[in-house]
This record gives sequence, structure tokens and C-alpha cells, in this order.
Amino acid sequence: MTETTTGNLLTDHPELYEERFPDPDRRAARWIEDVLARHGAGSRVLDVGCGTGRDAAWLHHEASREVTGIDTSDAMLAHAATHHPGPGYHRADMRDFDLGATFDAIVCLDSALLYCHTNEDLAAFLTRCREHLTPGGLLVAEMRNGAFFLGNTELLDGPRTNTFAWRGTTYTSHTTLWIDHGAQLLRRRRIWTADDGGPQEEQRSAWRLLFPQELRYFLTTAGFEVLALHDGPGPRTEPPWSEGGAPHGTTSSDRLHLIGRLKPHPSNGDTPA
Repeated sequence: MTETTTGNLLTDHPELYEERFPDPDRRAARWIEDVLARHGAGSRVLDVGCGTGRDAAWLHHEASREVTGIDTSDAMLAHAATHHPGPGYHRADMRDFDLGATFDAIVCLDSALLYCHTNEDLAAFLTRCREHLTPGGLLVAEMRNGAFFLGNTELLDGPRTNTFAWRGTTYTSHTTLWIDHGAQLLRRRRIWTADDGGPQEEQRSAWRLLFPQELRYFLTTAGFEVLALHDGPGPRTEPPWSEGGAPHGTTSSDRLHLIGRLKPHPSNGDTPA
């Protein structure tokens, strides 16, 4: 009988995560900087779900931004502080963080926003963003697109197998995705095996499937103006974003890119329009 453990192989081992998802050109961070510069964002940036710290550190050092990163993984935060120093890293949950500071932009990449599984989770996150952003501050998010699954089943025709080698060990993953329609979640079961004789590892996770009109509604209700909502190009699209790439106007592909601006709060005595 094969021994199985539970956990998250990649987030528990950040160096392995960076090997599995390499970004040697820091395309994700460069895309963020392009968005921030294009919309005139100030220098203070909060990276929600900062992971290994690659993007935060590039923005901090190469783009001269003052960056703070938050994540819930102690392993990721320790790796970030050691291997990608510069930004301030903190353990915090995206639904209830309170950093006692304000920022000119909040960025949330790699579908981190979709860990808000319920309407209450998403509303709580946007409230925290509103409390931590300066008036006119940006919210930039990149994620899976719920609308892609309306008529597309290619990602659901699994399981999918992927193999890669790292430090003399070959790792193989078998991934199955399915839609929990009632909860509006894309659920994932992934089994990892390695040829070093260790036990196989099972990981279960889920992402909220958000649709473009839902996102517009949630942001507008939370006091944001949606500046852009488009397929790409972006850091995870095919073809990927490169400098000078103009945003597409559609919202039907598998990635979605959101840019919102916090509306100024009406001052005392002012009547909202």
C-alpha cells in the first residue's frame, strides 16, 4: 500500500516552487510595474499573496518601489526574507490584515484573489484594501477567469500529468480539476510522487470562479472604479505580455486582469454625485 501524506509540496518547499514555476526575466513584476507606471501609481505597494517574494523584491530594487508583502505561508515568508530581501514581509490573511499603513497600490497575482471563496470573503478583502489604500490608489489583480469555463472543458478533461527534475529527483504530479457548481469553485486534487522513494503527497485546493460582471459589481460596491478588465496580455497568458503590449478588450480567455482605482471619499459637507 502506497503511503500518502497531505500538505502542499510546492508552498511547503519554496525553492521547489520557483523551480516548477520559473520566472527568470521577472515578467510578472515587470507587468505590474508597467500597469503601475501607466496609471501613475505612487511608490508604496502592498503585494497580497507575495509567495516567495520574487515580484516584491524586483519591484523594490529595480523599480524603486517601497514594497510590503503579506502571505499566510511561514515557509514562503522565510524564503522571501532570505532569498529576496528588501521588502517588509508579514504573515497576514488577505481577509483581515491590518498593517497600520497606507499604500498607493495593492497587487494580487497568481489567482490569489480567488482564495476568497465566498461573497463574504471577497467583500472583507475589498474592505481591507479600501482601508489600506490612499484615495485614488490602485488595486491590480491577475487570476483565472470564471467566464472561460462557460463552454470550455479543456482544463477539466483530466487528469493531467506533469514531470520535472530538481536536484537529482524527478517529481511527477497528477492533477484533476472539477467544478463545484453550487459553491462556484474550481476544485483541484493533485497527487505528487517522487522517484526518491518518499511517500506520495496529496494536495487539495480550490479557487472561486468569478465572472467579469461579478467583479465589476463587487468593486463598484466597495468604492472602486474599474479602469480595465481584460484577457491579456499578461504574465501568464499565451503569448505572454512584453513591454508595449496593449491590453485586449475581451474577457473570454482563461486569464483575467483587473485594474481598479479607489474613488476619493466625499469630504464632510460634500454631496456625492
